[in-house]
Amino acid sequence: MNAAVYTPSAIETAALRSDRFRLEREADWKRLEAIVTRMEKGRLRGISDEDLLALPGLYRTVASSLSIARETSLDAATLAYLEGLVQRAWFVVYGPRSSLWTWLRGFLGGGWSAAVRAIWLDVLIAFAVMVAGATVGWLLVSHDPEWYYAMVGREMAGPRVPGASAQVLHETLFGQPRQDGLSLFAAQLFSNNAQVSILAFALGFALGVPSLLLLVHNLAGLGAMAWVYHQAGLTLDFAGWIAVHGTTELFAILLAGAAGLHIGRSMAFPGNRPVLQATAEAGRRAALVMTGVVLMLVVAALLEGFARQLVNETLGRSAIGGFMLMLWSTYFFAFRGNAGLTRQQEEQR
Repeated sequence: MNAAVYTPSAIETAALRSDRFRLEREADWKRLEAIVTRMEKGRLRGISDEDLLALPGLYRTVASSLSIARETSLDAATLAYLEGLVQRAWFVVYGPRSSLWTWLRGFLGGGWSAAVRAIWLDVLIAFAVMVAGATVGWLLVSHDPEWYYAMVGREMAGPRVPGASAQVLHETLFGQPRQDGLSLFAAQLFSNNAQVSILAFALGFALGVPSLLLLVHNLAGLGAMAWVYHQAGLTLDFAGWIAVHGTTELFAILLAGAAGLHIGRSMAFPGNRPVLQATAEAGRRAALVMTGVVLMLVVAALLEGFARQLVNETLGRSAIGGFMLMLWSTYFFAFRGNAGLTRQQEEQR
């Protein structure tokens, strides 16, 4: 009687394949895991130069093993182990080289101001365009008040319209928010300026032209509204009302427009560099500026929501606005700090 031929089951075959796959590659996995564990614990001195040089190659080897394991449907335990190891190794090999606190210290300690100074020409151009926009708005409305509604809009204007009495306009500046809707108007103004800042930066790729047009349109509305208060003899009161948050908010718009223009100008005039290289370098500087713009908008929102409501007289509002303008100007154009730290971090990335 012939002995029965033993045929391994599908489960046994899969287990044998998984064991063989693991035995062939496990040495590299364990070596990578040991290196990653030491680096996660900050024990860099315990890692040899040989292991550090081998780290990128080991990472790619284990990542390849994970890809094969997924395709061949190896056991769940092996897949889970490899996925966890590859994820940990990725952060060690490609993750950020500095902590959030270190980056923030470099950013606020000179990196942001250095980025703003690096685009000084674009800042000057954007500033000139904003002044021109406010002037155009003032002149257009002074010649034909109907232009006011095209630049400001009836919903946003509310009672602040050409021909309104000085008493009504005065109440919009110093009255209680629940009586005249000042809080709603302030929220609308902040939302509008935040959108302008984002769009002015985002549309910079179109050679900077849309960024400049947005600045003109936004400041034309401000100039038109300033004329309305000027006609009522409330120019200084209106300036103080705007200054509380405006010196921060308008500065943020200025930087956002300059950042967008910087990208567009680098695309149009790359110099001796390839267009992609010039645009990439400009994009990194502009992105750093825009990170700060977001911070400025948050500060402006706080000033708008608290300082302007708590301080109900022109001199105090002007003092707050003047102080913020001096603070931003000093930081951007006089403060140097440790900008080199941020540059080193960018080079590492």
